[in-house]
Amino acid sequence: MVYTPVHASWTNQIEIFFSIVQRKVVAPNDFTDLDQIRDQLRAFEDRYNAAAQPFQWKFAPSDLDDLLARLDRHTLDRQEESSAASAT
Repeated sequence: MVYTPVHASWTNQIEIFFSIVQRKVVAPNDFTDLDQIRDQLRAFEDRYNAAAQPFQWKFAPSDLDDLLARLDRHTLDRQEESSAASAT
């Protein structure tokens, strides 16, 4: 099993990267030709990769167990509320 963020997926990470490229490379510049865009993107990629660090994921199996237990409790509470409301 691979533990991934409960609030995001790897596609969100790709979208974040392209958002950074848009804000830092594309939007602030006025390019006159494709070679200029290519050069800017490659320079950005080199700078970005030089500063990149591996992501240290801290979501452990015990965290998953805790999350699932909370969800079970929440679901059970909602079912009990629904039963009580329909009984009245």
